[in-house]
Amino acid sequence: MINREWHLLSRPVGWPKPEDFALVEAAMPTPGEGQVLVRNKYVSVDPYMRGRMSEAKSYAAPFELGKVMQGGAVGEVVESNAEGIAVGDHVLHFFGWREYAAVDAKNAVKVDPEAAPLSTYLGVLGMTGLTAYAGLLRTASFKEGDSVFVSGAAGAVGSQVGQIAKLKGASRVIGSAGSDEKVKLLVEEYGFDVAFNYKDGPVSEQLRAAAPDGVDVYFDNVGGDHLEAAIGSLNQGGRIAVCGMISVYNNTEPAPGPRNLPRLIATRGRIEGFLVGDHYDLQPQFVQEVGPWVASGQLKYRETVVEGIENNLEAFLGVLRGDNTGKMIVKL
Repeated sequence: MINREWHLLSRPVGWPKPEDFALVEAAMPTPGEGQVLVRNKYVSVDPYMRGRMSEAKSYAAPFELGKVMQGGAVGEVVESNAEGIAVGDHVLHFFGWREYAAVDAKNAVKVDPEAAPLSTYLGVLGMTGLTAYAGLLRTASFKEGDSVFVSGAAGAVGSQVGQIAKLKGASRVIGSAGSDEKVKLLVEEYGFDVAFNYKDGPVSEQLRAAAPDGVDVYFDNVGGDHLEAAIGSLNQGGRIAVCGMISVYNNTEPAPGPRNLPRLIATRGRIEGFLVGDHYDLQPQFVQEVGPWVASGQLKYRETVVEGIENNLEAFLGVLRGDNTGKMIVKL
């Protein structure tokens, strides 16, 4: 039997190109002692993967050239050599970008397809959901009454940040997105107080109009002009949680920093970057609080689903272009 998997052939310079990758036919993996063989049903593509395609030192090791790439996946166990996980169980693991994966049982987390759709364990109830929860509540120290600005607000993380802030008592939630359709979604479905299309004009001007009284918290998924605008509108004691900077991921030259950093002195503002991996201790609390919100429909989510392992790369490039609304997922 053949296992199709995506390999990185060369390290992209600027925007990734199809020739940097190859869909390879490989031998079916055989699970060893303490391992399970998983038939992946859904795999995740995420912006952080662009960083792993570079050799630059970062918080995660680079993908190896000529080897299969990695990412979140959820699937069905078809063979088991491990106690506690049986054939037919469904597990969450980190060996995506392929159809089948041999996974150490200690690195596989059982999930219940009856409790929630399998795809949600890669999004609203998975890493992206925890990212939103930890970044807003812990890193940004959100408190009731705060005014919150979220960039990339129609994405998997941003859409949850805004909704959690509203559910926790934010006085005002502002979002930016890249199309009028997404702006409408933020206000009409996700309950943002106001949203704007960052392509319609300078972000700083649009943010000042949307938040005339300033913002207490900025959740940054974009960087660049959004970060500079947020610093310009930051209230006294404001906090900025830096989750991602997708606007600069494909730059071939270092991006200039915000030109108004001295304003942080006057506002006593704080900028802090974070990684979800440092906050897994919040996972039980996150599931306990967010799970019922999802089940009741109080917290809404969208998924953009692309069919077929052969379209995995195009789905990833779509994330970098902003094609997705909510979590981008590939269904195998």
